[in-house]
Amino acid sequence: MIKTIIVDDEPLAIDVIESFIQKMPNLELVAKCENAFEANDILRDHHIDLMFLDIQMPQINGIEFLKSLDNPPCTIFTTAFSEYAMDGYDLNVADYLLKPISMDRFMKAVNKATEKITSRKGEMHEGMSTDTYFFVKADKKLVKVNFDEILYVEGLKDYVIIRTETGRVITLQTMKSLEEKLPAQKFKRIHRSFIVNINKITALDGNEVEIMEKGAVKQLPIGKNYRDELLDMVNEKKI
Repeated sequence: MIKTIIVDDEPLAIDVIESFIQKMPNLELVAKCENAFEANDILRDHHIDLMFLDIQMPQINGIEFLKSLDNPPCTIFTTAFSEYAMDGYDLNVADYLLKPISMDRFMKAVNKATEKITSRKGEMHEGMSTDTYFFVKADKKLVKVNFDEILYVEGLKDYVIIRTETGRVITLQTMKSLEEKLPAQKFKRIHRSFIVNINKITALDGNEVEIMEKGAVKQLPIGKNYRDELLDMVNEKKI
């Protein structure tokens, strides 16, 4: 599934794009944002593959917003003004859709974006690290953390707390930035504020994950936006 967001200050435009997304089985809409500030929060807390981004928006326009992102998702510009096409080319966006958008033109843009996303994921897979640890900055020093010793990661505003079998490490960074450093085959985002080591899960109980921490059961919440993927993963292991 390609996880998407819509960023547009026009409710009607959002409705149109949302209806198109719902017709495409490979797309999953994660959020609808009316401005760049809302979108920035979503991108910080969630993995997003594809962004449908309007250009003319109040305070921060789409071009300025895209330029501000260090690691932007694949992006399709959606706008009523053709004069911004060159900016889209310079920013290497997947496509440039002029409003009003037709379904067939939308599908062509998504197909282009899908190719870029698939290629990007392939490059990441080929370059996947076989390291068993990483270093994080904590207490004015670099601390080595072994992946297999991590129980879970908890987000707290601009900090994350890495809970390990022997204690905790607090580091100044976002959940999304840390999530990108963790091996995806071992770690799963289950909530806006929690990432769990899959191998440390002992049970699922309703909307909570259970793991053992210091000899006691620790319950972590499962967010609504993460539940289906977690259940799919569990069902693959179920006998």
